Amino acid sequence: MRIAIVADIHHGAPSLTKRGDQALPLLDGFADFVAAEAPDLVLDLGDRISDMDRDTDLRLAREVADALKAVKAPIHHVCGNHDRDNMTVAENAEILGQDLVSKVIDAGGWRIALWRAEAKITRTEAYRGFDLPEADLLWLAHVAASTDRPLLVVSHVPVSGHAQTGNYYFQRSPQYATYPQAERARAALATARHPVVCLAGHVHWNTITQVDGVIHLTQQSLTESFTTQGEPAAAWGMLELGADIHWQVHGRDPFELRMTPRPARWTPPLAPF
Repeated sequence: MRIAIVADIHHGAPSLTKRGDQALPLLDGFADFVAAEAPDLVLDLGDRISDMDRDTDLRLAREVADALKAVKAPIHHVCGNHDRDNMTVAENAEILGQDLVSKVIDAGGWRIALWRAEAKITRTEAYRGFDLPEADLLWLAHVAASTDRPLLVVSHVPVSGHAQTGNYYFQRSPQYATYPQAERARAALATARHPVVCLAGHVHWNTITQVDGVIHLTQQSLTESFTTQGEPAAAWGMLELGADIHWQVHGRDPFELRMTPRPARWTPPLAPF
C-alpha cells in the first residue's frame, strides 16, 4: 500500500515563516510526483490555506481545490485549524467535493482511519486552544479497540505529546501543538491489539515518536521555511505500508524512516521516585 502525502499547504500571502506565495507552484510539483509514482491514494493533512477573512479564505480554498484537480489519484482530505477559522466543515466539504466526516478505509491489509476530529482553535477570554469533542475521541476509541488489522490513523493535529523544543511556532506556545485531551487519545490508541501508526501535520516538521508501542509521525509543511533557511520546504511524502513501514519525505527538508510496527504495548511508566 503506497500513500502520497502533502501537509499544511498554507496557500495565501507569506505569513511569518510560511511561504504561502509558493503553494500553488509547489502543488504542481506534487501533482507531477503523484503522476510519476502512481500511489494507491493521496492524503492531504489539512491547513490548505493561511486564513485571513471569510471571503478571502473561501477564494483561497477554491484555488487549492482547483490545483489539486491535477492530482490523478484518489485523494482524501482532513481539515486543519486554518481551514476552520472562517469556514465551516460543510463549506470545506463543498469546495473539495467530498464529505469530511471521520471514516475508515480498508486497503492493502491495513485499516486507514481518517480521523477528521475538530481542528478549530477556540479563542475566548476564558480559553484559547484546541478542544477535542468527546464524540471525536469516542470514534477513535471505537476504531482502535475494534480493528482486526494494522491501523493507520490520519489527522491534522498530532496526539503524540512530543516535545516542541526548537519549533519556531510551538516551543513557546506548546498548548497550540496538540489537544489538551491528547493523553486520553493515546490511551484509546493503546487498546488496539494490532500495530498502530499515526500520521499528522500541523507542527511543521518531520518527527517520529513512539508511545506505548504506537508510532507517531508528523510531516513537514509544503511551504514552511523555518528549517530551510527561508526557502519553502517543498515537502511531500510517500508512506509504504506492509509488514514494515517505509516513510520518505522529499524536498529541502528530507527525512526517511523504516520501521516494523508491533502490536505489543509497553510496561507502564514507573511511579515517581
